[in-house]
Amino acid sequence: MTPQTIKSVEFEKPNLTDPDAAAGGSCVAHAWAKVPPALTPDERQALKSRIRKLLKERNAVLVAHYYVDADLQDLAEETGGCVSDSLEMARFGRDHDAKTLVVAGVRFMGETAKILSPEKTILMPDLDATCSLDLGCPADDFSAFCDAHPDRTVVVYANTSAAVKARADWMVTSSIGLKIVEHLHARGEKILWAPDKHLGSYIQQQTGADMLLWQGSCLVHDEFKGIELDLLRREHPKAKILVHPESPANVVAQADVVGSTSQLIAAAQQLDANEFIVATDNGILHKMRMAAPGKMFIEAPTAGNSATCKSCAHCPWMAMNALTNLAEVLETGRNEIHVDADIGRRAVTCINRMLDFAAQQKANVRPAADLAKESALFSGVGPA
Repeated sequence: MTPQTIKSVEFEKPNLTDPDAAAGGSCVAHAWAKVPPALTPDERQALKSRIRKLLKERNAVLVAHYYVDADLQDLAEETGGCVSDSLEMARFGRDHDAKTLVVAGVRFMGETAKILSPEKTILMPDLDATCSLDLGCPADDFSAFCDAHPDRTVVVYANTSAAVKARADWMVTSSIGLKIVEHLHARGEKILWAPDKHLGSYIQQQTGADMLLWQGSCLVHDEFKGIELDLLRREHPKAKILVHPESPANVVAQADVVGSTSQLIAAAQQLDANEFIVATDNGILHKMRMAAPGKMFIEAPTAGNSATCKSCAHCPWMAMNALTNLAEVLETGRNEIHVDADIGRRAVTCINRMLDFAAQQKANVRPAADLAKESALFSGVGPA
């Protein structure tokens, strides 16, 4: 097998020199990611055929995130799996008859799948595929931060490890986080939020809640540039701007729609526009083009005077999911996700609390004349 290239990756994490630093300062940390070897068209087709066969033989189902390679997304749907956000991937796997769930995404997604399906075998193409939000929120440091603020309700974003979720009162996703924080704020609760500072700031601004923010960010969304986006809008004055709330405030401020991956895809289908500028990982463009054929999708800019192009709008760890390692893991059974049973039991509590809240929200909806609109309002509770 051709050796994989290793690339260095910079990401943001809190400067934890004192107990309150996580609420105010951050520093640059370093990690690495593998770059899968390029494949010829014949190699791609041969691997896809082999993977289809192996999924049947192993009684396995493939679930893929919107940000992974298009070949993996297509394979998941062609073989009875699903392409979705991380929570829906886990819920789909929990409810599917297959005993083995193969998760094409990043490690916290595999852990969430294992938490919801502890009796199933959860495999991943590469266990080293991670997330800057997860890396930037180590469980021990986060637990100490929580201990320093015992009066606050701990709310964590889905993009965190099982151990961080086990320390939380609530887990939220980008599409329901605002509703949950609104609910907690109405009850007079003060919130400790982690790990994404941009999503936390957006929710804080929308709700007026008292929120102490952990200083993490997604290296993909943090790179979108407000000034360059404004210039791009002038070139495409009729384009609608679709933005994930993990993006900086000056990008979010220009959005026509702010939402999770699922919500942005729905907006691309439903909005009366032919051009869209999209501020999220460019892996989503494959699904958007399938969902809204004939429309034009333009990547929001990461270039410009202040650009570093740490990601160039694509997560380097999502890119580690490839046909080669997917076939290998199905053949060998390696790369199994394990979650400590006690951590899993504690983590599932905050996940189920969110799911119960979402179910109650749906139950409380009074249908209006536009049933499609009401359905879209509460469809999915998926994160990035």
